[in-house]
Amino acid sequence: MARRKRLQGHPLHRPFRHPRRKDRAPGGVERCRGTDLVDAERGRILTFDLVLKGGEIVFPGEGVRTGSIGVRDGRICAILDAAEKAQGRRVIDCKGRWILPGVIDPHTHIGFGDKENDWSSETATAALGGVTGLLSFWRHDDLGSSTGPWRAAAEARSAIDFGLHFGVTSRRHVAELPALAKRFGVTSVKVYLMYKGATGAAKGFTEVDDALLYAALQAGARIKGGVVGVHCENTEVIPLFREPLKAAGRDDLAAWDEQSPGFLEAENVFRVAFFGEKAGCPVNIVHMSSAESLEIVRRLRRPGRPPIHVETCIHYLSLTRDSPLGPIGKVNPPLRPQADVDGLWEGVRTGEIATIGSDHVPRKRATKGPDIWSASAGFPGLAQILPVLIEEGHHKRGIAIERLAAAVSRNVATLYSLPGKGMIAPGYDADFAIVDPDATTTVRAADYPSHSDYSPYEGMRLRGRVTHTIRRGEILVEDGVLAGARGASGRYLHREP
Repeated sequence: MARRKRLQGHPLHRPFRHPRRKDRAPGGVERCRGTDLVDAERGRILTFDLVLKGGEIVFPGEGVRTGSIGVRDGRICAILDAAEKAQGRRVIDCKGRWILPGVIDPHTHIGFGDKENDWSSETATAALGGVTGLLSFWRHDDLGSSTGPWRAAAEARSAIDFGLHFGVTSRRHVAELPALAKRFGVTSVKVYLMYKGATGAAKGFTEVDDALLYAALQAGARIKGGVVGVHCENTEVIPLFREPLKAAGRDDLAAWDEQSPGFLEAENVFRVAFFGEKAGCPVNIVHMSSAESLEIVRRLRRPGRPPIHVETCIHYLSLTRDSPLGPIGKVNPPLRPQADVDGLWEGVRTGEIATIGSDHVPRKRATKGPDIWSASAGFPGLAQILPVLIEEGHHKRGIAIERLAAAVSRNVATLYSLPGKGMIAPGYDADFAIVDPDATTTVRAADYPSHSDYSPYEGMRLRGRVTHTIRRGEILVEDGVLAGARGASGRYLHREP
């Protein structure tokens, strides 16, 4: 097993303030007050519903410590030192494996494949990858009347916990945001600058402009815990590059990058961050693809101004414009050169990029052609988050696993106000991904129940195999296989910061 950083008497984290308070018991044990747990020194063995025994516990952003975890009633009840004995109705031997917080994917598009069944197929796929929660974008002309039925559809089918972001495409949406946020517990929105002008009109969006962006930022500033995410691409300049490429007969994946080069994203990043400062609103640059965009953020961040959050996605950390994918590699923003991949990884290493998602779109391969210009944009990736990050980030680049865990758990929960999620501490939900860090996963789309029938990662051998996924104490995946019948046991994440 790869070398790991250890915690030596380190205070683990600031605990979630659940009504059941925690104590640090003798011998380094952490436990919930008000239970009948008694440590071994007093002659009894601790008893739980579930025990994760003798694993390498990954505390996001802080370190790794060998120990066991006790679970009761779907919550973490105790963190035990390696020598502490415990028993449970079910015990999973985690020796030689990482115990990570369950992944919370902040960037998915459920309903873009088979709308009737996506919540079932895609959340089962997510569970196979150690994902215990996700946030999906919900876009509709009338958010007030449509969100309730969409939430109900998810509650009837989702295997994992889920929440929503609202897509803002009109002034009506902006006017209704405060009431919608309170009603549905949705504190995050997304503005699509790629749908300005003719590009947006072709999809039926006629109100997306800089005024809508600024109005959304003003509304976001009035919502407690509000975050405005923005898709940054300057679509007004894209035709200047696209038409000569099409005229030259270009039909390769690199042409998609050349028609929307990284500096067109960076220009929009500057505008969004500058507007965010003037409006007093935190901004989130979603699916950042360009190293130049990250440099713009570095220049603009400073004390006293609203935060500039940055999210990237696993494909911008593992695939390039030169990957042999053809039209299936079409995505917005485009895949970039290797230099951008390396630059974004440095942002992950330093923590300047705080969150990482998949931008999962579960369409069929048949929509990805016949050429780069007519192919649909986006591709699946929910189940590959951990294997890609462990292979590309930990094994190849030496980034600490606790840094990667923070980017897909703690930081997501903090940014999006998800109480009880994203940490390993007493009182938090018992959401875990158990991973063999050196075992290999070979990606095959056929191994997943997703509506998608292909993967841009097809055939890749990635170190970091998810063996178990546990959501609120329930084992969803065991030995890499979905456990039992797929059920609708996921809960809606209503956010009230």
